[in-house]
Amino acid sequence: MKSDAFKNALRQLENVSKIIDVDESTLEILKHPKKIMIVNIPVKMDSGKIEVFKGYRSQYNDALGPFKGGIRFHPDVNLSEVKALSAWMTWKCSVVGLPYGGGKGGVIVDVRKLSKGELERLSRGYVQALRDFIGPEKDIPAPDVNTDPQIMAWMMDEFSRMQGYNVPGVVTGKPIEVGGTRGRKFSTSQGGVYVFEKIVEKLELDAKKIKIAIQGFGNVGYFAADILFALGYNVVAVSDSKGGIVLEDGKEKTLNAKEVLKHKEATGSVVGYPGTRTITNEELLELDVDVLMPSALENVITDKNADKIKAKLIVEMANGPLTPEADILLEKKGVTVVPDILANAGGVIVSYFEWVQNLQNFYWSENENISRLRTIIEDAFDEVWGKKCCTENCSLRLAAYAIAVERVATAEKLRRNL
Repeated sequence: MKSDAFKNALRQLENVSKIIDVDESTLEILKHPKKIMIVNIPVKMDSGKIEVFKGYRSQYNDALGPFKGGIRFHPDVNLSEVKALSAWMTWKCSVVGLPYGGGKGGVIVDVRKLSKGELERLSRGYVQALRDFIGPEKDIPAPDVNTDPQIMAWMMDEFSRMQGYNVPGVVTGKPIEVGGTRGRKFSTSQGGVYVFEKIVEKLELDAKKIKIAIQGFGNVGYFAADILFALGYNVVAVSDSKGGIVLEDGKEKTLNAKEVLKHKEATGSVVGYPGTRTITNEELLELDVDVLMPSALENVITDKNADKIKAKLIVEMANGPLTPEADILLEKKGVTVVPDILANAGGVIVSYFEWVQNLQNFYWSENENISRLRTIIEDAFDEVWGKKCCTENCSLRLAAYAIAVERVATAEKLRRNL
C-alpha cells in the first residue's frame, strides 16, 4: 500500500512540535493548507476531441510571504501528495530564510501521450483555471516533475496575455530569454552538493574514498552526478525510471555523468552503459556505498527496505524520499540523513533570485547567483547543525524543522495576535 504523503508531512510536524515551543492554536493552523484549488482543465486534442484533465494547487501557508512551489505533470498526482509538497515547501523556504510561504500544484496526466501542441494547451489551461489565485504578489509557480522552462514560458505568456501586460514574475524557472535567471537549471543540485560537502567536513569523511549512489537521473540527479564528478568524487551508481547501473569491480572508479547522459539520450535509458552492470532502482538503494542521494520521487525508502540500506549518509535531493518509519529505523542504525528541506533548497533559492530580478528588471550573472546561493545554503546548514548540536536527541531533520516551524509559527502569532 502506498504511503500517504500528507500524513507523513503531518507526522514530521508533530514530531518537531515536541521539541519547540509552539502553542496548540498555532500548531493547529500549521496542520492545514490555507487554500486548496481543484480544477478541471478542458483541452482540445489534436484529434478535435475535448479531454478534461484534473489539476490541483495547494497554498499551504503565507505567513512569511507569497506562496511558492512547483507544478508537476504526472499520472500519479493526487491531493495528498500536493498538500504534502506544499507543506514541505513552507518549511524549505523558512529554513533557508526566504520571504516565501509554501505552495504546490499538479495535473494528472501522462505527458508522454501528449503532442507538443496538446501540452501547450494544457499548460495554458492550468493558468487560465488559476488566474485569480496566482501572481507575483500571491503565488509564484515553478517547474517540477515533467514540467520545464518551455512550459513555464507558456504559463507566463498566458498569464501576461490575460493581464494585458508582461508579467515575468508570475512564474520562475523560465528560459533566460524571457526573464529566467542564470544558473537555475542546476541550482538544486549545486545547493545539494554545497550541503553535502559541509556534512562531509563535519563527519570528517575521507572525500577521496567516498562511494556515492544517485537514484534518479533527471535534472537533479544528472547535475548532482556531473558536479560531483568534476569535484573528484566517486559516483559509482545512477538510475532512471527504466533501471539503474553500477560500475563493475575493477573498472573505472567513477561514472562520467556527461558520457552517461549521451548514452541515455541515444538509447532512452542509463541501462547498458559500458563498464556497468544493470540493477533495479530498488537494488541501487541497497548498494554497499557510503552515500545515497535519492533524487527522484517521494517515499522510496520505507520501513520495508530501511533495514537493507547500507549507506551511512543519505542526502535527500528529492522531496520526501524517506517515510517517517524509515527515518526512525535509519536513525537507530546510526545513519545520518540530511533532510530535503535543506538539501534540495538550492532550486527555490535561485528561483527567489529570478523573482527578485523580474520585479526590479535588473539581472545578475551566473557567478553572482551561484555565489549568493552558496552563502545562503551554507549559512542555513551551519544554523541547522548548531541547532542539532545544542538540542538533546535531535537529528538534522528535527533541527531543520525546528528552525523552520519556529519562524513560521512566530510570523503567524505576530500577524494574528494569537
